[in-house]
Amino acid sequence: MILVYTGEGKGKTSACLGQTLRALGHGKRVAFAQFIKRDGCAGEQVLLRQLLGDNFRAQGLGFVKNVPDKAPHIQAAKDLFSWCLDMLPTVWLLVLDEILYALHYELLTANDLHTLLERAGHLHTHLLLSGRYLPAWLERVSDLVTTLSQTKHPFSLGKKALPGLDC
Repeated sequence: MILVYTGEGKGKTSACLGQTLRALGHGKRVAFAQFIKRDGCAGEQVLLRQLLGDNFRAQGLGFVKNVPDKAPHIQAAKDLFSWCLDMLPTVWLLVLDEILYALHYELLTANDLHTLLERAGHLHTHLLLSGRYLPAWLERVSDLVTTLSQTKHPFSLGKKALPGLDC
């Protein structure tokens, strides 16, 4: 199965975490990759590391919009993507948090993602992808797409992210 959490609203990573807990609760092996977030910047990373050990990686270099030199971001995404390919045969569910951002900002290519989808299908590994900017082709081949919409957010009022709720 290919599952996607997308949209402009808050909660995509939280949905990925819930799906991870559900799979772990059923004794399934899970790997979780964060493509944009820096290691050590979000509260969930502490628990993911405890729950998953070496099956968790946060290898992003932060948000890439308006960055003058994307080369380090591209290399970080490619390295994490390679790790994901290596994890495919060993897990029941592979979570690719914020991979849609990496695709949108051209840190990864559609061909990269096609390769991953094909290998996962052959290995019967389920994939969970998140982020904004879901391409139409990926929506067509996905089994589940949930779009989170934003009605109201404190950021629009100038409030900063609150650790424990936002990061």
